[in-house]
Amino acid sequence: MTAEPAGRPTRYFVTGAAGFIASNLVDRLLSEGHRVVGYDNFSKGREQFLESALRNPSFQLIRGDVLAFDDLADAMRGSELVFHLAANADVRFGTEHPRRDLEQNTIATWNVLEAMRRNGIRRIGFSSTGSVYGEAHMIPTPENCPFPVQTSLYGASKLAAEGLIAAYCEGFGMQGLIFRFVSILGERYSHGHVFDFCKQLLEHPDYLKILGNGHQRKSYLYVQDCVDAILRAVDTVREKVSILNLGTSEYCEVNDSVGWISEHLGVQPRLEYTGGDRGWIGDNPFIFLDCSHMRALGWEPRYSIRDSVIKTARYLLENRWLFGSAV
Repeated sequence: MTAEPAGRPTRYFVTGAAGFIASNLVDRLLSEGHRVVGYDNFSKGREQFLESALRNPSFQLIRGDVLAFDDLADAMRGSELVFHLAANADVRFGTEHPRRDLEQNTIATWNVLEAMRRNGIRRIGFSSTGSVYGEAHMIPTPENCPFPVQTSLYGASKLAAEGLIAAYCEGFGMQGLIFRFVSILGERYSHGHVFDFCKQLLEHPDYLKILGNGHQRKSYLYVQDCVDAILRAVDTVREKVSILNLGTSEYCEVNDSVGWISEHLGVQPRLEYTGGDRGWIGDNPFIFLDCSHMRALGWEPRYSIRDSVIKTARYLLENRWLFGSAV
């Protein structure tokens, strides 16, 4: 059974609109002439990321929380497709506040789906994560790999949200596009190890503390390549529920990213490792996704992981306000 024909709507609703990926998506949609309603409670989002959008008459910003159902449903009225990117992405400290992942990722997604149902909106694009694969036994990892054991509360909450989306698509005639990202890098990135490394090296360029042993293997994707993939799927996918890995055809060690960042900053720090093959509970020591499904839709990333790391470091150097007053 298929959903409605693929194609580009004219009015979008974007949750977490002031966040890293979402704000880049908002800008792209506006540049293509679409109307966009951005919804954000600014707990983590930054209004500076929406400076360009706020000057565009086709953009409307609504300050609200995805956990406030009536406000969310009212704000969503008249939209044709929902991009749900609002989430708690704090994988590292998930065990310190386990309810946060449940509320901000799983329950929030249920609210979004119910608000869609109230407004007769049938299409959703959802930002999931490669973390749902846990410590996969199939590398590179395809979307149809054996069901994984969950290793982080973040991944578990996102997988639960995926299940809700699939059930709503089946039960209420919706179409769901579920994107399982690797880590995304690029302009407006403000959370994660590249951010932490740059911040540390600006504070003390002579040494760098690294969680784990530095040999964790990671995959990254440049944010504009990510947006390209999302919109390609919106245009072409017709299945009721489609799960799509998004990443590059390569991976790197954490030590590689340290070397690229250090070279870009012109420093040679002493490296201090905390030991072990991972940085924290739920940190997957090897992430590498099979993205052939997405590539079959005609998408290819334009930038390598090295390019993405350097672009991110350059952006952070030019926007040191993101680090606060420390640097």
